[in-house]
Amino acid sequence: MASIARCLRIARPSAVSAFAQSSVRIARPFSVTANNEVRKYTREHEWVELSDDNKTGYVGISSYAAKALGDVVFVELPEEGKEISAGDALGAVESVKSASDINAPISCKVVAANMTLEEAPSTINKAPEDHSASGGWVAKIQVSEEGIADLEKLMDEAAYKEFTASEDH
Repeated sequence: MASIARCLRIARPSAVSAFAQSSVRIARPFSVTANNEVRKYTREHEWVELSDDNKTGYVGISSYAAKALGDVVFVELPEEGKEISAGDALGAVESVKSASDINAPISCKVVAANMTLEEAPSTINKAPEDHSASGGWVAKIQVSEEGIADLEKLMDEAAYKEFTASEDH
């Protein structure tokens, strides 16, 4: 695939100027859709973010937790297909400072684990709340009705920020 710069060098200057002078307006070939995903947090500093259909989502540790842990050196990932209840251990994280369990924020079934964390556990420090391919998410999950009910008990971003700012965590 050619780069945009190469394509612009190949285009004839006369064709470019004729295009620029025309009165034809080109509609933007892409659109921006709203991101309706809602991230919720636990008091133990895990997060869950569900897709629009509330059937799948991602789980990880919060930026606050990643910063408090320091340099992560090992992440124990969950088994695919494992059914987990809210509050049960999903995995574990070890850093130069301490080790801690990663608990499931809601009842769910593990669909996939972030294998990037096995090779590069420090990814969790760089982007702990990112569920892209290069992010620090821990597990992709499938959610049941029980999991949706568990979601209502969690904090939204504003409540979580208030919680971490207080002395009670």
